[in-house]
Amino acid sequence: MGVVNVTPDSFSDGGEWFEPSAAIKHGRELLAEGADLLDVGGESTRPGAERPAPAEEIRRVLPVIETLAAEGALISVDTMRADVAALALDAGAVMVNDVSGGLADPDMLGLVAQRGTPYVCMHWRGHSADMQQRAQYGDVVAEVIAELGERLEVIQQAGVDLNRVALDPGLGFAKNADHNWEVLRRLREFGVLGRPLLIGASRKAFLGRLLADEKTGEPRPAVRRDDASAAVSALAAAAGAWCVRAHAVAPSADAVRVARRWGAV
Repeated sequence: MGVVNVTPDSFSDGGEWFEPSAAIKHGRELLAEGADLLDVGGESTRPGAERPAPAEEIRRVLPVIETLAAEGALISVDTMRADVAALALDAGAVMVNDVSGGLADPDMLGLVAQRGTPYVCMHWRGHSADMQQRAQYGDVVAEVIAELGERLEVIQQAGVDLNRVALDPGLGFAKNADHNWEVLRRLREFGVLGRPLLIGASRKAFLGRLLADEKTGEPRPAVRRDDASAAVSALAAAAGAWCVRAHAVAPSADAVRVARRWGAV
């Protein structure tokens, strides 16, 4: 899954693809690098980010989705808002990637059920403004699995076919670096939920801290975390992940090919 951020304040690429023409060009490049899906989003979910108005989110993503979908790309819309998701699906998107798992907008699950669209439900405890204050766990893996299991029950009750649902453990969302590493180390345990897993580790802060400058202690900048992101992609594939979300597609696509040839997937 190649990431197309149509935002001015993304942690990973600093708004480099904010203009629709730039985002469309970037989407084409990611497809050429081997992306199977493009995840188009108009709201930054970095810690502390402020939400854009719904109209602004729509303005950002619709031209990008319309153009890329018309060219044959498979598009996932990265949104927590049902109205945005509905318009994105009308514009040609084929999947909804909701980082709130239906908790941010009470109309989201009804829309997904009505449209019969594939849906990614991420583990979520609150919006970016204060989510890191909610990073409190006894056993992070057991608790994330339990909370995702509860969401699956709600999703099913809303009329969504669970065969169309994938899960995301939400690395970095209400989780500190140690929590992220524990989730990755124990990724196979999520198999108990019986749903495909999407892993979004690409360029995240916990990788920057791992790769910090030995002299200054400064975390490695986001755009220089792609090699580490590819390593996570290979290990996630080996642990049975269905999909990895990547800003730089080519390194992760190669990493997954290596894992497959190794015999892990």
